[in-house]
Amino acid sequence: MDINQMNQIEKATLFNRPELMRIGYALLFIVGIVLYIYSNIGDIPGGFMLITAAMIGGYMAMNIGANDVANNVGPAVGSKALTLVGAIVIAAIFEVSGALIAGGDVVSTIKKGIIDPSVINDTDTFIWLMMAALLAGAIWLNVATALGAPVSTTHSIVGGVLGAGIAAGGLGIANWDKMGMIAASWVISPVLGGLIAAGFLFLIKRTITYQNDMRQAAKKMVPILIMLMAWAFSTYLALKGLKKLWKLDFATAAIIGLAVAMVIFGIVKPMINNLADKLDNNKLAVNRLFTVPLIFAAALLSFAHGANDVANAVGPLAAINDAILHGGVVKKASIPLWVMMIGALGIALGLALYGPKLIRTVGSEITELDQMRAFSIAMAAAITVIIASQLGLPVSSTHIAVGGVFGVGFLREFIKRRYARKIEEIKEHHHNADEQQVAQFLQEFEKASILEKSNMLEQLKKHKAEAELSKKERKGLKKVYREELVKRSALLKIAAAWIITVPVSGLMAAIIFFTLRGMMLP
Repeated sequence: MDINQMNQIEKATLFNRPELMRIGYALLFIVGIVLYIYSNIGDIPGGFMLITAAMIGGYMAMNIGANDVANNVGPAVGSKALTLVGAIVIAAIFEVSGALIAGGDVVSTIKKGIIDPSVINDTDTFIWLMMAALLAGAIWLNVATALGAPVSTTHSIVGGVLGAGIAAGGLGIANWDKMGMIAASWVISPVLGGLIAAGFLFLIKRTITYQNDMRQAAKKMVPILIMLMAWAFSTYLALKGLKKLWKLDFATAAIIGLAVAMVIFGIVKPMINNLADKLDNNKLAVNRLFTVPLIFAAALLSFAHGANDVANAVGPLAAINDAILHGGVVKKASIPLWVMMIGALGIALGLALYGPKLIRTVGSEITELDQMRAFSIAMAAAITVIIASQLGLPVSSTHIAVGGVFGVGFLREFIKRRYARKIEEIKEHHHNADEQQVAQFLQEFEKASILEKSNMLEQLKKHKAEAELSKKERKGLKKVYREELVKRSALLKIAAAWIITVPVSGLMAAIIFFTLRGMMLP
């Protein structure tokens, strides 16, 4: 073996070393779960099943951290408001805090009421059902993370429960009306998130970046936008993040949120004025005013996610624990502290070990994000959940966030395409004019406000009929901007993963259930 071959082997070993270390840390976490439960449960009937379920619950929690948490911090990282390490630290702290502080003492064992547990009278069958659902959901999340596709963890566990439930109790066990609503959320969540994110970005462009004096416009609008953000997030946390500690109706939550927002407005307005005076009058400088609000948004979204979605990891585990210790099948199960700790620590560990891949996907691989665009996505995440909860619509935080990313990307495409069309019209109107005259007009057009741009185009049309681009030119422009601003391959991959999440996790859960039943029956 020559020296070059040895060098190649060494490089390949170094490349695989970080992956082996990640697997090692994950295995240590699982071993720690086994040792803790074994030392605490004593010699109880079904102890082996509880240990196995806890291992699967830890595996599920790590996959939630690796896949789902990226949606909360991805836009902030992509816009460079947060570093990757900073985002992981903030998300881990607030995910764990949300789970432990506001995760609740009782969890629904059958997520979203998609199956009727009364059909399952046998305790062992119920335990096998929940284990199969948990393992199937975790495996699918692992596969999706490896493929770089952000998917809904709620839909993963819903598919698992549905598939295992049908395998255990037949088609009649399923609540098909609920499943229809969940299927509708595949469209509702991303569309609502995309429209709201695009709407906020358009508002920011019209009121700040399209103005001649961006600094003055920012002094006026940024405090108002931050106030709206404080209102939305305070209401969001009151309704969703703290609902298991303090149950509020929408009107009360909105009033509390408005009070918090007004206090925030009074604090940030003088701060924004002072910061704006020190900035240059350009878009890049004004963007910095959105950095701190984005950091708070990432933290608050992570807290709410930890409070709500940790149940995806510990709900089935809590049900199995309750069934083993007390016997019987229940719709609600108490959550022991050790169960909640498995969910919280697993999510934090999964985020640290495998989260960066999905954070990069959401933050930079779909479309280019800056602080204004990321701010719009964060606003969409909170407002969409509030609207949907009041309308009784099931929505996915993953679908909302990713839909928001696509929404701002498609809005940018639309604006760029329209702008390119206007430039071509100007050149057509100056077809026989001196090149210096055309360049001067384009320079003035570039500097003009949106109203002045409109007036300049109107003046051109008075002198000559509107110029038309050829079909080939228009198609070429459209293709250029589409490729530049939004990756269609990412859109197709993510949409495909969303559509197959419930069927794939359901099919795997059914196979795992039949395997478990075959192994456990005498």
